[in-house]
Amino acid sequence: MFSIDYKDRRSIYEQLVDRIKALAASGMLPPGSQLPSVRQLSSELSINPNTVQRAYSELERDGIVYSVKGRGNFVTQDASLLQKSRQQELLEQFRQASFSAMQAGVSKPRLHEALEELRDPHDPNPQAKGASL
Repeated sequence: MFSIDYKDRRSIYEQLVDRIKALAASGMLPPGSQLPSVRQLSSELSINPNTVQRAYSELERDGIVYSVKGRGNFVTQDASLLQKSRQQELLEQFRQASFSAMQAGVSKPRLHEALEELRDPHDPNPQAKGASL
């Protein structure tokens, strides 16, 4: 479930934070579920426990997890916060994909057309959505 990509430019703790956010937002780590202990995860990934603790601390600051003294770290029960995290993750993936497409020669107008093609055909007011793009 948890993995580290040593070729990734991001630090290990950033990778952990992003992975846990993605798992929580997707429901693979359900609200209220317990995360592995710092010791367990650091052993499983062969990384320093301080790295795992740093990731857990950042997730707690972001409200994605909460800690219970003596019991461990748990995924938040706040579904709206998890949904917001998921939306941010998807928007970042969209930005990266758009950037890759532009580097491959796809024009911005063509990207916009592709986005317009994704509109719900049952939407009674398609122009209103387009104005916010």
